[in-house]
Amino acid sequence: MFFRLVSFFILVLFCSSGFCKQRDKPPYQTDQKQDIRYYEKLVKGYRYYKPDSALFFAQKGIVLAQKERDSTGLALMLNQLGMIEDNFGKFISSRREYLRAKGIYKALNNKKGEAAVTIRLGVVELRKGNYDRAIGYFLEALQLSEAIHDKAGVMEANLTLAEGYLGQKEYQTALKYLKSAERLDKKLPFSSLSLNICNNFGIIYRELSQFKLAKAYIEKGIHLSDKPELWGLHITLLNNLASVYAEQGFKDKSIRLLFAALQKSRDIQNYIRELQTLTALADVFGKDQPGKSLFYLKQALKLAREKGAHKQEIDLLQAMGNLHKHMGNYRQALQLKELSYALADSFYYNDMSQQISNLQAEYELSKSKERVQELRYQNKQQGFERKIILSVTACIILVLIIVAWFYLRTKKLNNLLNKANTSLKESNTVKDKFFSILAHDLRLPIASVINLLYIIDDEDISPEERHEIINKLIVNCNASLSTLNQLLKWGEMQIKGIRLNPVPFRPGEIIERNINLLSAAAEEKAISVINMTGGSVQLFSDPDHFDFVIRNLLSNAVKFTHDGGSVIIQSEALGKKMVKFTVKDSGVGIEAERIPGIFEISNMSTQGTNNEKGTSLGLIMCKDFIEANKGSIEVKSEIGKGSEFIFILRAFEEGQFRASLN
Repeated sequence: MFFRLVSFFILVLFCSSGFCKQRDKPPYQTDQKQDIRYYEKLVKGYRYYKPDSALFFAQKGIVLAQKERDSTGLALMLNQLGMIEDNFGKFISSRREYLRAKGIYKALNNKKGEAAVTIRLGVVELRKGNYDRAIGYFLEALQLSEAIHDKAGVMEANLTLAEGYLGQKEYQTALKYLKSAERLDKKLPFSSLSLNICNNFGIIYRELSQFKLAKAYIEKGIHLSDKPELWGLHITLLNNLASVYAEQGFKDKSIRLLFAALQKSRDIQNYIRELQTLTALADVFGKDQPGKSLFYLKQALKLAREKGAHKQEIDLLQAMGNLHKHMGNYRQALQLKELSYALADSFYYNDMSQQISNLQAEYELSKSKERVQELRYQNKQQGFERKIILSVTACIILVLIIVAWFYLRTKKLNNLLNKANTSLKESNTVKDKFFSILAHDLRLPIASVINLLYIIDDEDISPEERHEIINKLIVNCNASLSTLNQLLKWGEMQIKGIRLNPVPFRPGEIIERNINLLSAAAEEKAISVINMTGGSVQLFSDPDHFDFVIRNLLSNAVKFTHDGGSVIIQSEALGKKMVKFTVKDSGVGIEAERIPGIFEISNMSTQGTNNEKGTSLGLIMCKDFIEANKGSIEVKSEIGKGSEFIFILRAFEEGQFRASLN
């Protein structure tokens, strides 16, 4: 539904963070000192009441800041100017002002101001539907606020991240960030952002058809915002509650709420909220009552034209065209569509013309600078002619620099060549290992399978012999499949790299699951597998990687342990940051000369105590996974006494999960 789409953008985007403050009357007092804060107060008061006046005072504030060389004040007024342009749908000029403000804040090392204007840049992208870029800006703002421990900034960044994912209809992710914002908001003084949290919860739960929760949050926001200085958001919340009732089929309740919101928006002369409410009324009446829907769309169109809101005017013309088409008024529908296209062409053409004019001015300025540089160069040349000795010295120095440059460049190329040769040798080693595994660990089992199939085909063998051969066939096939799976996984890692997804998790469940998976193999050899890991241990790593490492090390321990032996897995906390895991067996052990290369590609696999087959790829992949998760792995072994594989991973610390999202 087109109306629903327009309503969503107005509800979510115009109330994003800094767009939600509303005053009963403009704070214009002539007896106040005309400083930057004075102009900021005027701009905020007039932004929705008289946007042209807000633009006038923003420009006055910029002139004053430049005159007084007040960099912070200039950034503040550029940010306000960007908000005004943003409300008119002038995204290009709005973004330009925000970027100028951000550059000033960055030069001043004012991370709080930089974070605030970064959120504004994200809101611009959100309005344009560029959700990925918007979320990128919001994450940057979150990182800046966390760096200075600004709880209010962290809360606002989480709130806008929720709005970014809400626009993509990723409701569960949006809820995650919104709940983080809500937790922080409870620790901070009440602000208009508290109302935005209620509003966004209402939108998400409405879209998830959880109407009871949606109404609870929206009604809470309505109660908190029922005061003149917060009527802007109060109107937005009323409109949202009306949309919930409309979704439930209570059309009369929805319309009564929208009429109340419309009256309040006109009382405070807030054209943004009035447009929002008129569009919502058109949405409620919709195609069931197209005449009434057109009535409110016409009012909204008149208001948008009066305020010069071209983006909203284009959207409204398209909505009216769609309604006329539904009613069968194809001529009027065509006229409205053509009018919207013409306005869009004009609107965006003007922006493009402005950009071209700016580029042309920059080009002329660049040419002037080049001419000045050329004149300076000519003056220097005349000076060089009068000072022959200095010229000769300069030439000698230049020649030396060129020689040194060529020497360094040659040295760099030689280093690159050496690296390329090293990489080529490693690639050849990988290739040789790959073909060795294919020839040794796949070709022989497959040849064995073929021989067994020929024997099965013999009609002279007894059923008992055929059954025994089929069991051998199953074992060979499973071994070959396991080898092939590891080979493919290893090959994928060599080509694409290791995909890392670190999250907090408890390793105990993964360890128990793998012990159960290997219980049949352990019972067959009467091996005791003892789990001595603590249940309270919590890691911050990729759980899939941990699962692979545990499964591989336990499988190897069972494979190389004699009948009646034991395998022990235990954990130990190394301070608060690391956890050590040990997989110890009472098996055959590893020769001392093999230990240094046990995790290398050159290592060759051996058969288990019951002739179990495998490849050396498992240990290589274990090492790669452990190191990718910022851990380490080592082995201790003695022939005839068993082996210990020890690996260390990061423990989960508070704040790591949020840092990983950045």
